[in-house]
Amino acid sequence: MCLFAFCFTTACAQYFDLDARKKKVTIPFKLVRNLLVIKLNINNKGPFNFILDTGVGLMIITDPKLADSISIPNKRTLKIPGLGEGADAEAYVTSALEIQIPGLVSYDVAAAILKKDLFSLSGYAGMPIHGLIGYEFFNNLAVKINFQDSTVTVCRPKDLKVFRKGTLIPITVEDRKPYVTGKVILQNGKEINSKLVIDLGAGHPISLEKIIPLYGLPQKFIASANLGIGLNGPINGYIARLDALEIGKFKIKGIISSFPDADQTHLSIPRDGNLGIGVLKRFSVIFDYSGNAMYLKPNNNFKESFEHDMSGIEYYAAGKNLERIIINRVEPGSAGDEIGLEKDDEIVAINFKPVSKMSLEEIDDLFKSRNDRSLLLDVYHDKKLDKVVLTLKRRI
Repeated sequence: MCLFAFCFTTACAQYFDLDARKKKVTIPFKLVRNLLVIKLNINNKGPFNFILDTGVGLMIITDPKLADSISIPNKRTLKIPGLGEGADAEAYVTSALEIQIPGLVSYDVAAAILKKDLFSLSGYAGMPIHGLIGYEFFNNLAVKINFQDSTVTVCRPKDLKVFRKGTLIPITVEDRKPYVTGKVILQNGKEINSKLVIDLGAGHPISLEKIIPLYGLPQKFIASANLGIGLNGPINGYIARLDALEIGKFKIKGIISSFPDADQTHLSIPRDGNLGIGVLKRFSVIFDYSGNAMYLKPNNNFKESFEHDMSGIEYYAAGKNLERIIINRVEPGSAGDEIGLEKDDEIVAINFKPVSKMSLEEIDDLFKSRNDRSLLLDVYHDKKLDKVVLTLKRRI
């Protein structure tokens, strides 16, 4: 999933530091559909669920209801051009908030509060999501992310202890976001040095924005794919495999890449694409913005093969407790399309198990589990309950 990012210029430095009595702090997180979610309080209210996202230059509150619940006395309205479909979106920009994460102290951290929930992150994640936090969390601290035990450990850069056998990858921090240079190897063997924004908020492995105009599409691809939500609403494009991606000494083979049709003219920093959590979660990762460094150490998932959804169904969680699964889109020619599934159909059960008893990750894993696997779905379609057999189809 692609999440938007925009920057906000302020005269005050916005950052976090450790409580003076601590040398490091460990924060648990939950990985939900490739979103890294932590809990925090704002102005003594909460807890709220925020996505930790290196692709965001300003703390963003995506749930408009928080504007009232956290009692923000001073806020002004900002128009954000191109955000969502149609006219400019509006957001409140707050004065400094007190962001409370145990063991950390926030300094002058403000936020933009969207007046309308444009991204429906709660429906995507299947749990309440209230916003995103990025640059302010990373700019002053060294941040270690361990995907094996679901913890984020932060310390001051001078106290950083690098992984044993960790590999230093140079990065730059530009316009409040980190960038890395990698080598993209296409299916035809063409090697391309690419500048990539490191984007923890993007669920895909990699997205490449300049390949199609210069080199065309790989021989085998999925067309008309919905790649997520961006500055101008849904991003459409293509999905295909690369031969490999090289980052530092690491060569990641058979990686699945998105190729968006998105207009990149709004970008303040020219780039070739972004590196998402689909790759990063295969490592333990340390970000040290002050040292222009990222450290990588492969974890147990490093050699897992990359698989894309084999159902062709995009869906979201709905209802009071986010326990209903509603189809948002069915890709033409996919397994779901072949059996007549449509937008707004509701999936009630999979293999006799109610979806209310399943997480969205469990459903995702089922739908990309094995080529030619048959799944029995109970689906509300045309106001009646149908039983249909969905036979998964690997398309790339």
